[in-house]
Amino acid sequence: MKNALEDSRFEATTDLPGGDLAVSVTRITRRTSRFMPADASSIANSSSFETRNETLPQEVPVAMVYNGISQAVMLATPDDLEDFALGFSLSEGILKHSGELYEIDVVEQANGIELRVEISAERFAGLKERRRNLAGRTGCGLCGVESLDQAIRQPLPVAAGLRVPVRSIQRALAEMPDQQTLYRATHAVHGAAWADQNGKIMLVREDVGRHNALDKLLGAMTRQRFAADSGFMLLSSRASVEMVQKAAMLGIELLVFIATPTGLAIRIAEQSGLTLAGCARSGDFSIYTHPQRVV
Repeated sequence: MKNALEDSRFEATTDLPGGDLAVSVTRITRRTSRFMPADASSIANSSSFETRNETLPQEVPVAMVYNGISQAVMLATPDDLEDFALGFSLSEGILKHSGELYEIDVVEQANGIELRVEISAERFAGLKERRRNLAGRTGCGLCGVESLDQAIRQPLPVAAGLRVPVRSIQRALAEMPDQQTLYRATHAVHGAAWADQNGKIMLVREDVGRHNALDKLLGAMTRQRFAADSGFMLLSSRASVEMVQKAAMLGIELLVFIATPTGLAIRIAEQSGLTLAGCARSGDFSIYTHPQRVV
């Protein structure tokens, strides 16, 4: 399998003459002018602008290509792409389990990246029957579904054995910002983290797209064999219905979001048996569904 980090175009960091731009796999650094008023009298003074280096996240088109046929295109941060391909394939129901995925090649193109995924003949036949042509973007909602019947997927019920102490959630919330290295550098990406039942952060994935960050985390968990009942998930975004659906597809029992959930997200979480917590800041959080898992 090829790795995007091995592709020199994305790995090298180069200062471009005249452009004041440095490029790396996940971020760019650009010289910008920033307005820094010292007091009210300086607001209209052009001398209040200072030149500084600013770090910005990378965002490139990433195409999911299954058995030679392009199925979806997302704008994504170009790292952890094998995790992304596997997590997306599972959370969208393209695969039933990871054993149906045979190979992933990360192939750089002139205008983006192709993730060439080889899957079983049975799953590919099912994919063709769905006739889905997904066109995702950073803030996408429903990625190109063809009918209202496809819009609200109802995952199978998740298990009910997990119990997580309040202090574990508080610990994970406190630890997560230190684990989000790309966010600390750019303040412009979403994070998804997996914590054990003691609240220790075990995995973190980041991306310009909140769905992408979640898919990367789900893929990493699957590849590293983290059981769905071994902990809980934290997400830096709002709790939308697609995020709940994706997590429930892989049997996640507890989701903790930094922001507020939508009403539909709450309804699907309730029906799936999933515990949904939100508004999680400074150790406080609200539990919207199935509170018995938090003790």
